Amino acid sequence: MANTQRLTRTKPIAPVAIDLASEGTRCVIRGILYRVVFAAGILAERGVIEYHQIRYNPFAMPHYIDLATWPRRAVFEFYLPFDKPYFNVCTRLDITKLLAELKKRKGTNVWLTYHYLALRAANEIEPFRYRLRDGQVLVHDVINGGTTIMLPNDTFTLVYWDYAENFAQFMEGATKAVEEIKKGDWAFRPKHEDDARIHCTTLPWISFTSFSHARRWGRQDSVPKISFGKFETENGRTLLPFSVEVHHSLMDGLHVGRYIARIEEMLAQPETFLD
Repeated sequence: MANTQRLTRTKPIAPVAIDLASEGTRCVIRGILYRVVFAAGILAERGVIEYHQIRYNPFAMPHYIDLATWPRRAVFEFYLPFDKPYFNVCTRLDITKLLAELKKRKGTNVWLTYHYLALRAANEIEPFRYRLRDGQVLVHDVINGGTTIMLPNDTFTLVYWDYAENFAQFMEGATKAVEEIKKGDWAFRPKHEDDARIHCTTLPWISFTSFSHARRWGRQDSVPKISFGKFETENGRTLLPFSVEVHHSLMDGLHVGRYIARIEEMLAQPETFLD
């Protein structure tokens, strides 16, 4: 016979004050969040949940990877001293459904939309948030975006925007950032010290099949570089040349593959991710 006795409390339990400013408390919280996200990633790989169901705690703080227990430590240390530790992957993304969806949304900027998808995927695939710091690996909780923008005098400058998972919020902020650049002095102001972002560029004149970025050797430049090319039409589909360049000490082809697969997933059902 089951025990149906109900437990009662004679006194209410006093609330426990948690010092969120305590380093020890933050370490415990980060540990719990890491385990939750790690378990979610495993379930996603096994098909139990989709990647877009994984959410990162908005209150999480940047932290360092424990290299002593990191499975990639040997690979990290192998590629770290390379003169050219970067590798680049080029592919073409099918944006046919995306363009059809945007036709229903009058006035929606296609250029900003595919930047949004690239930035959203980068925030969801954790290695794209890794950055080098004096031989250590910092994990940003959120990364923002930046890209090149052409000017009327045939030069270009840089525009930066913050990430927002909500598409409408992102478009509002990114559109404002672009308008401010166009109305400004057109000065070239790169943010070298702000690596909590990805760097993008667009070459709308070239349907490229390979790509390589200018690099300053010796700097710990570990920001992923994303490039978009000229639209191509093939068998009724519209294809977008796409390049991803990353630091090999921080990620492998597996992680770039997951990143591209995530973008392809969003492009296959754009209405799901733009609402």
